[in-house]
Amino acid sequence: MEEVTSENTKRRIGRDAQRNNILAAQLLAGTVRTTLGPKGMDKMLVDSLGNVTVTNDGATILKEMHIEHPAAKMLVEIAKTQEQEVGDGTTTAVVLAGELLKQAEILLDQNIHPTVIIKGYRLAAEKSYQILKGLSNKVTGDDCMILKHIASTAMTGKCAENDKEHLSDIVVSAVSQISESNKIDYNIEDYNNGNYSNNNLADYNNGLNYNNRLNESSKLNDSDKADNNKRDNKVNIENIKIEKRNGGRVGDTRLIHGIVIDKEKVHSEMPKSVADAKIALLDIPLEINTTEIDAKIQISSPEQMKAFLDQEERLLRQMVEKVSSLGVNVVFCQKGIDETVQHFLAKRNIYAVRRIKKSDMQALALATKGKICNNLDDLAYEDLGTAGIVREDKIGDEWMTFVEQCSNPKAVSILVRGGTEHVTAEVVRALEDAIGDVSTVIKSGSAIAGAGSAEIALSRRLYLFAGTLSGKEQLAVQAFAKSMEIIPQTLAENAGLDTIDVLTSLRASNDSGMLSAGINVYTGKVMDAWEENVIEPLQTKIQAISSATEVAIMLLRIDDVIFSNKEAVEQ
Repeated sequence: MEEVTSENTKRRIGRDAQRNNILAAQLLAGTVRTTLGPKGMDKMLVDSLGNVTVTNDGATILKEMHIEHPAAKMLVEIAKTQEQEVGDGTTTAVVLAGELLKQAEILLDQNIHPTVIIKGYRLAAEKSYQILKGLSNKVTGDDCMILKHIASTAMTGKCAENDKEHLSDIVVSAVSQISESNKIDYNIEDYNNGNYSNNNLADYNNGLNYNNRLNESSKLNDSDKADNNKRDNKVNIENIKIEKRNGGRVGDTRLIHGIVIDKEKVHSEMPKSVADAKIALLDIPLEINTTEIDAKIQISSPEQMKAFLDQEERLLRQMVEKVSSLGVNVVFCQKGIDETVQHFLAKRNIYAVRRIKKSDMQALALATKGKICNNLDDLAYEDLGTAGIVREDKIGDEWMTFVEQCSNPKAVSILVRGGTEHVTAEVVRALEDAIGDVSTVIKSGSAIAGAGSAEIALSRRLYLFAGTLSGKEQLAVQAFAKSMEIIPQTLAENAGLDTIDVLTSLRASNDSGMLSAGINVYTGKVMDAWEENVIEPLQTKIQAISSATEVAIMLLRIDDVIFSNKEAVEQ
């Protein structure tokens, strides 16, 4: 090899290459591991410009760390995949990957061939998906209380934890509003006033036992899977716009059944608010178009100049008259608005905003049920959007436009408040995780108990599965089963609890039939996680195990690392 490559080329071969890759993955997993769970700690990330980010969100930490080691970069990729697919569980995925590689290294030291370990891990992963589905519960869009608990679980341990009840209401209401199936009927005010009810709430409040539910539907059958496929793509969380403004308390965060735009009206004489708004959405400039080629106009007298200006004004006035004739009282324009047009619009008490982002225009169309028009001559009454009120309001030191009280909007906004920029940014991350979890459950139709209960139950059943195997793959399945315990173990460690006592208690409780036995990090005792409302999406668990297994297998298959320069070896 050295005879056909550059003298700067360096290699790591066999066990040396595997050890180096596994060590890098473990170091990265160890970095984010301390952030897991309700008692997880935060990381302070400082970039080259001195900007500070304080967070315990795994995806954010890994993104800001600028990892250089090639094996560690692969773990960052699974975190990105986890975030894109289900919106949460990135820390879990990375921690599991690190532990799978740690357990694999023990087998490698016992001269177990990597291909044997890989086969065992694949068998264990496939079995894990079946076991997790058996442990899960079906959840529909009507199970609003369960959805609220899922949102609350996602925000526990983050900056928003003290206001998680209020924020959970907002998340469920927002996701329910944009759901295309629109099966959820969850109104925050109704719930807070004690008017909320649905068919599942009575069973839930009466303490319907989780284990009984598990026995009734232990696995998703073919019809369930078909039903789940029908749910796919019914929730587009991009239609939930999150705006953050410093000032106030986190509890001042609120949901707007419409869109908030970071723009003010274009003319001071325009009304500050417009009730019963008829909205024109324009993707055209309300100004005289400039020619694409250079042109000269020769004017030889003041009369010609006046005629030219009068003609220009007539064209601008016609634009306003066209809009006004349709009963429009609010104009949102993606392009510019001429000052003369602004004046005429103000004279007619029409509220106007210009240079709106394309994404905001699309959100306005979904919220108001209007159509974006790119030819003013084609604008018709049926193209107009509607809203209960459009108003300008000052939030902090900036003016914003609120389009509120829309009728069944398919795009909504959440206005996040917080004492500092770092607080609001972390609240936004917590809301994004919660929104991702709730939407994932609605799309997949299944949820599972959290607090480490799923992992400990999975571990116990994988040990039993390993006993049915006769080859060396049995050792790999056992290693996989042991790796699953890293999640409850980490939850206990981060809470300052004795991990041996916790794991022993969890195993005993699970073996005795409490399938949702999880760790209460506040008391150190075993609890029924489902009954204590610690609930997570099934798909988040499956995706985490799938991603972690894939990256572990990929790294185990590498037996030769070739560096093209000396600097790479030192990294």
